[in-house]
Amino acid sequence: MSEKETMKQKQNNTSGKPKRKPGGHGKGQSAPKEQRTVRVRTPRELALDTLVKVAETGAYSNLQLNRALQDAQLQRADAGLVTELVYGTIQRQLTLDHWLSKFAAKGLRKLEPWVHQLLRMSAYQLLYLDRIPAHAAVNEAVTIAKRRGHQGISGMVNGILRSIDRNRAELTIDTISDKNPAVQISVRHSYPEWLVARWIKAYGVETTEAICASGNEAPHASVRINPLRETREEALQLLTEQGSEAEVSKLAPAGIVVRRGGNLADTEGFRKGLWTMQDESSMLVAEVVAPKAGMQVLDCCAAPGGKTTHMAELMGGKGKVYANDLHPHKRQLIVDQAIRLGLQNIEAITEDAGNLGVRFAPASLDAVLLDAPCSGFGVIRRKPEIKWTKTAGDVAEIAGIQRKLLKAAAELVKPGGTLVYSTCTIESTENEDQVAAFLQEHPEFQLDAEWPEEVLQPLREKGIIDSSFKGQAQLLPHHFGSDGFFIARLSKRQ
Repeated sequence: MSEKETMKQKQNNTSGKPKRKPGGHGKGQSAPKEQRTVRVRTPRELALDTLVKVAETGAYSNLQLNRALQDAQLQRADAGLVTELVYGTIQRQLTLDHWLSKFAAKGLRKLEPWVHQLLRMSAYQLLYLDRIPAHAAVNEAVTIAKRRGHQGISGMVNGILRSIDRNRAELTIDTISDKNPAVQISVRHSYPEWLVARWIKAYGVETTEAICASGNEAPHASVRINPLRETREEALQLLTEQGSEAEVSKLAPAGIVVRRGGNLADTEGFRKGLWTMQDESSMLVAEVVAPKAGMQVLDCCAAPGGKTTHMAELMGGKGKVYANDLHPHKRQLIVDQAIRLGLQNIEAITEDAGNLGVRFAPASLDAVLLDAPCSGFGVIRRKPEIKWTKTAGDVAEIAGIQRKLLKAAAELVKPGGTLVYSTCTIESTENEDQVAAFLQEHPEFQLDAEWPEEVLQPLREKGIIDSSFKGQAQLLPHHFGSDGFFIARLSKRQ
């Protein structure tokens, strides 16, 4: 995820049977509650419960899933299935509904939420997961329907899913067509039509389809190396020796992409502070700030501390990085990160980012990073529910907040200093338009194209920037298979 919502899963083996304490119970006595047999939910039941919870409460899928997996203590393979079913079903829900509606005689709108999610989840297995036998997906769906509903519901579920199974060869996205490209892309790749139309206007039809298709792919893991404790080559060798399928990032100077390696936050290398879990695009932000040893630097919206710790590493542990977050409980996340990485030049503070002027004198900092709250459309791979829960009104509202935060952050930058503005979205309203409006109101700032060459080179090779580059760049999800990110570097005139 962006590192804002880092997931840490403990997937230990369990028999699913309650442990008995010594001693029995006399006749007529009931066992204490903690000793009563509790039926263990299957991976599909756990996935279904998570899907229903996300749909009904608006919870972030990654947080809800993490909570469910920690409680269930599944074996790794089962936990992997639950994860696949939850993310895949949410990602593809509009396309799945398109096909389900062809076989649901009474439509989908009148279904109970759990029945609708069960059909979606099961259709996802039939149409997108070749490794799962059709009979396994159908039979367990029917079993769940019988257990939670009645004969009529289980019969309907059985009939719809068997019809989908029989017609699988015809149910491909290539068969979905519409004269309106926004509608076609929306249904093919399962995105709300309003959002697709918005991106077509900004990026064109071809790029929009690439963005949407990429957003449905599984995210790959990546780690940022702590240069104060090892080199990237040393880390790569260690990961390889541990059985991981790893390679140097083509985008991030400190990054390593790990295609297969299990839970990298539950490794000795992580615990020793050799690396940090972070998306490759996100790693570029601190590189663009380019802080030097001895500087006074501020990260306005810092938790859980990925960019903060990266800047502290780039400074060689010298100088000061003030890491601010609005929420006191998130401050500890930053502190824990700094301790794990052996960084003593970080001071974690708690304040409203729009009110940091009460803590810092005007024009007193060498560099200020505002990694602003945003719509998050660049991280749909990691949080697929975002595309269903966000609205055009949300984009406008968050842009207003960003404007205020950007103005407040700018007041703290000293003459000759640097202000970096970043988001994990691909919305021009929150990105290029935001920067343009800021520069119009703050002529003392200008875009700064003096980015590190090792950051610029892969962007040039990918065609993301060209000779007209002024100091801001928009990475899209399909460029490197990483998060969509916007970064702008501005300097304050002397």
